[in-house]
Amino acid sequence: MTVLPTFDTDLSDITSTEASLRRFLHGLPGVDQVGAEARAASLATRSIKTTAKQFAIDLAISMIDLTTLEGQDTEGKVRALCAKALRPDPTDRDVPRVAAICVYPDLVGVAKQALAGSTVKVASVATGFPSGRTSLAVKEADTRDAVAAGADEVDMVIDRGAFLAGRYGQVFDEIVAVKQAAQPAHLKVILETGELSTYDNVRRASWLAMLAGADFIKTSTGKVAPAATLPVTLTMLEAVRDFREVTGRQVGVKPAGGIRTTKDAIKYLVLVNETTGSDWLDPDWFRIGASSLLNDLLMQRQRMATGRYAGPDYFTID
Repeated sequence: MTVLPTFDTDLSDITSTEASLRRFLHGLPGVDQVGAEARAASLATRSIKTTAKQFAIDLAISMIDLTTLEGQDTEGKVRALCAKALRPDPTDRDVPRVAAICVYPDLVGVAKQALAGSTVKVASVATGFPSGRTSLAVKEADTRDAVAAGADEVDMVIDRGAFLAGRYGQVFDEIVAVKQAAQPAHLKVILETGELSTYDNVRRASWLAMLAGADFIKTSTGKVAPAATLPVTLTMLEAVRDFREVTGRQVGVKPAGGIRTTKDAIKYLVLVNETTGSDWLDPDWFRIGASSLLNDLLMQRQRMATGRYAGPDYFTID
């Protein structure tokens, strides 16, 4: 485990002032870039076979936040996506449902109605997604609207400009305010790691979000490159592991963007298992934000069951 600065478990000594928050975040041990990238690359070479692979495919399906976040989204597209979330492969009832559908706030009501009575959650992006460059009042209103429409989970974006300028107190206060506005929904805090430049910043942003009450920390909006990467996700997994060790509170992790193949998904599951352990190998604690990944998982699943690959047109295009 990372050797962390000592602090009271009620966190009040860290978050009481801007100076104390800055002192703690900059007192976190630096991330060894070479080491993080080498470890992620090493874990990515792990191979799993047969029964274990079948289990991993079904687990990955159950962890997907099936996502559509385009300006051209329609109610019909969202209903079709919800039908796929409930029955990913209409020919096989054994395929698990996905964890959630993720949409814009104005389409939450459509998704909620389509998923009524199921275990599939409705997640909504909010707070001026994807840039986060709106006033706090607008962010809070955006969040309240999503929850009023039925969102079970809210994916907010931090103000990366404020974070990179060192205004940690501003970012902290905004997360706290959005967390309050999102009640009783769970809050996922998007760090947009592709704009944070360094692994040290990823670690600091992860801790900042968790100190402010995030239920999940999420890599990316999917609108900025690079999105999710294994070394970045490793850094975030180490952060949630260490945070639980110190505070007793468990926080989830969601890589999102660029995870398109079964091989990619399994690499992330191996990373979770080897970094945080089996406690996080559950949709309540690990999610994968994706749109095209589900079809590849379904094709691989069918190949393992029948010995034949289905054509890419066998499943619906999301």
